Amino acid sequence: MTTQLSPVGRFDKVLLTTDGSEFSVGAEREAINFARVCESRLQAMTVVIDNPEYDAFAPQFLEKAEKNAAAHLEAIKAKATEANVNCEVLVQHSENPYQEIVNTAEERKADVVIMGRRGKTGFMRAMMGGSTAKVVGLAHCAVLVVPKAATPIEGKNILLAVDGSRYSDIAATATANLAKRLNSPVTILSVVYTDHQSKREQAAETTVQRISNFLKKEGVQQVETKIARGKHADVIIETATQDNSDLIVVGSHGRTGLDRILMGSVSERIIGLAQCAVLVVKA
Repeated sequence: MTTQLSPVGRFDKVLLTTDGSEFSVGAEREAINFARVCESRLQAMTVVIDNPEYDAFAPQFLEKAEKNAAAHLEAIKAKATEANVNCEVLVQHSENPYQEIVNTAEERKADVVIMGRRGKTGFMRAMMGGSTAKVVGLAHCAVLVVPKAATPIEGKNILLAVDGSRYSDIAATATANLAKRLNSPVTILSVVYTDHQSKREQAAETTVQRISNFLKKEGVQQVETKIARGKHADVIIETATQDNSDLIVVGSHGRTGLDRILMGSVSERIIGLAQCAVLVVKA
């Protein structure tokens, strides 16, 4: 088993995507705060949905949508400026908003995309908006999903969910970066299925201890480890609530296999049910 964690986890470039709805309010707030805390460059974007036939028939509606989007982004930029955050605004056009977000993140070499859990389009997959799910599954970079009513990320506690894979190692590196900047305690949680207790618990203990040692070596002052039994997503959500966590961090396989389309039931359920923000860190 590796003893050295992957050297990633920087957040130099932050891409906020907003549709101007109530579901983006938390993401807008956290994007500015995230960029301020991490001393990042912030880019705020809105995707105006293009429909060639509709636009040709009623171009005034497209023009109105563009003006509204630009005005909303300028309001975000003004808030960012007040927080001493440099913010660039982008109005993009696409028939597929989620693909435009993924493309822009890749073109701009974003380290993290920040977005709300649902959009105003109203279609859902489980508890989460379809566009959000697709961005999380397809993006090359980390994605921070912020529920509308999520408490601000202030460093109360970061819950890092690990499974012993290299994806957990990468998530740990990102967690170390954020915890130091937020002066936040970290809880490392490994969940074991109840029907595979003995060997899995030994492996889980080794994993959480290794990552705990890494975090402390990186300068994180308060680290707690936990091993729990049950269904992964449910235990993670329950632990985050009990610990009053304002951020959950999980690792993701990245853009391979089914992860290109679906994040997987565990990650998706965590994001869909969490009351706080969830950071999905990519390999």
